[in-house]
Amino acid sequence: MDLVTLVRLALEEDVGPGDLTTEACVPAGRVGAGRILAKQALVVCGHAPAAETFRQLGATYVPLVAEGEDATPGTPVAQVTGPLRALLTGERVALNFLMKLSGIATHTRGVVAAAAGLRVVDTRKTSPLLRRLERRAVQTGGGANHRFALYDGILIKDNHILAAGGIRAAVARARAAAHPLLKVEVEVETEAEADEAAACGADVLLLDNMDDATMARIAARHGSRCVLEASGNLDAARLPGVAASGVHYASMGGLIHQARWADLSMRLDPPAAE
Repeated sequence: MDLVTLVRLALEEDVGPGDLTTEACVPAGRVGAGRILAKQALVVCGHAPAAETFRQLGATYVPLVAEGEDATPGTPVAQVTGPLRALLTGERVALNFLMKLSGIATHTRGVVAAAAGLRVVDTRKTSPLLRRLERRAVQTGGGANHRFALYDGILIKDNHILAAGGIRAAVARARAAAHPLLKVEVEVETEAEADEAAACGADVLLLDNMDDATMARIAARHGSRCVLEASGNLDAARLPGVAASGVHYASMGGLIHQARWADLSMRLDPPAAE
């Protein structure tokens, strides 16, 4: 979904046929300005949807801290100007985008800092219709992206293996269906499954819920030919050990779904004396 449509739907959800409070309290035609303030240390992310929110309402949004930069408590991260009704009506939708996306970027920055050089990527565990924004927030925080959706990568998981009749059958069918430049990744839960998947030509092994010692043994046997991805029950504290095991990267759905929203608020400037 494109950003214009997403924001339009978000405004329709929140505003509906009209903002009763603002229309009652604020005379039409009044203009003003305000600032969006960081209330905690955070990585700024989400300017694009916030700006689009105010644009659709006829107001202007100007970033004051660049996307991906740090902000300390009290820092103004953006300025808004325009009709006061537009500023108040757009406040919550714009802040929701900023708080959610800055939270993901901030969380990701912390995880990447703990990763001991290991490449950390996200997963498809995203909010419906917000995947593009959430994955951009991961990048803003210093993480990387896995496949975007079902259509741009082959990842054979446990239920595919069951439905196909085994790892070998699943890999063979995937190879027959895919173009020759597309990699085939197979999720494995044991060393024996890793050996089988590597033997039948998997390009990438997803090592699901394995301890560091098991991953190290698999890396010693298959790390020179297969790309190895650690996944499952990973957090920042585990990443140095995962990195030492010899795997090539770690995928963490928690970069997105375990991130806490960052705390930001909008404050209007005092009205000019009349």
